[in-house]
Amino acid sequence: MTTVVVSGVGVVAPNGLCAETFWASLVAAAPVLGEAVGLPGSGVTVAQITDAAILKDPGIATSACDRSALFALAATRQAMADAGLADGLPDPTRAAVILGNGAGGQCSMDDQYVRLYGQNNKRLHPMTVAKAMVSSSASWVSIATGARGPCFVTSSACASATHAIGLALQFLRGGLADIVITGGCEAPLSVGTIRAWESMRIMSKTACRPFAAGRDGLILSEGAGILILETAEHAARRGHRSGIVVAGFGSNADAADIVAPNVEGMAGAMRLALADAGLSPSDVAYVNAHGTGTTANDRSETAAMKAVFGAATCPPASSTKGVTGHALGAAGALEAIATVLAMQHGIAPPTANFDGVDPDCDLDYIPNQARTMPIPVAMSNSFAFGGLNASLVFTSLS
Repeated sequence: MTTVVVSGVGVVAPNGLCAETFWASLVAAAPVLGEAVGLPGSGVTVAQITDAAILKDPGIATSACDRSALFALAATRQAMADAGLADGLPDPTRAAVILGNGAGGQCSMDDQYVRLYGQNNKRLHPMTVAKAMVSSSASWVSIATGARGPCFVTSSACASATHAIGLALQFLRGGLADIVITGGCEAPLSVGTIRAWESMRIMSKTACRPFAAGRDGLILSEGAGILILETAEHAARRGHRSGIVVAGFGSNADAADIVAPNVEGMAGAMRLALADAGLSPSDVAYVNAHGTGTTANDRSETAAMKAVFGAATCPPASSTKGVTGHALGAAGALEAIATVLAMQHGIAPPTANFDGVDPDCDLDYIPNQARTMPIPVAMSNSFAFGGLNASLVFTSLS
């Protein structure tokens, strides 16, 4: 089977505007939280990117881009440089773009609804459709990099980016591309979107506490994570060496409930990813869990990991959402990158804000302090509304 490697990564997140600062924040268990924009005094806490400079791109008419696409562009330029591709792609016709995005241009649409309904303006911005469409981020990345292979977005709620990375793996294995720019982006912090999530009563007002006894909900976030994937043969031909392999991908649907998590579905996706990688549960050294900080998800995910790995033999796991917040369609990409960085550094990032053990979440969740340990094999999980499950397995290149 064709070996697919991670050649470069780029990150734009509330806790770091590059991979280095992002990683340092994860290891330090240092979230960056604040009051929701446009909702002063609401008590709603979010993880937001506040540096306006990241929303400027040297080669793009940024007024035609939604905030989510601008995050994707910034992370892509970082990833291309990290992969040794800052000067361009070897063969643009053999380069694909597959990104995950859950909600499209929510900020752009919110702005235009204010204009239409709040200001009674009968004309909207002429680029509203182009900014709002869910596929715009992939199109802008294609334009910026010159990639002329297949280009599209997967949209599967909180599993969007993990599905995108899994499809990128399949494209490379199937010979449909030599390089794939993949990952995900999201900018859901509009007033309307925040209020919609708040109405579900699953948002914390203070902090995300994955798997902890005191957890009371998720923290909405935004950002982008981009990975450059290519076949190991192609990377070698251009003189680039990577130490991390995307070894397996598993995906399924619960076919059960539109919002409630399902233990069987979660476990099934993990088993499929392991089978695709040709590995057994005992080979996994670390799991980057979905870990949203909600009561139902964390309890169900714990049960699913016990079903796959065994209650007494489950590897250490952690959720990085305690630091990053939940970036929805971008979450799987940020967590895949966190997993890759953990393997490269030999450090498992901690579960931040862990305030005590819940009897229903009694695995080793690496509470509050990072752990130095070899990580030759790791898994990253995403479990989305709609019963959409996706898991990735990464290995070290021998």
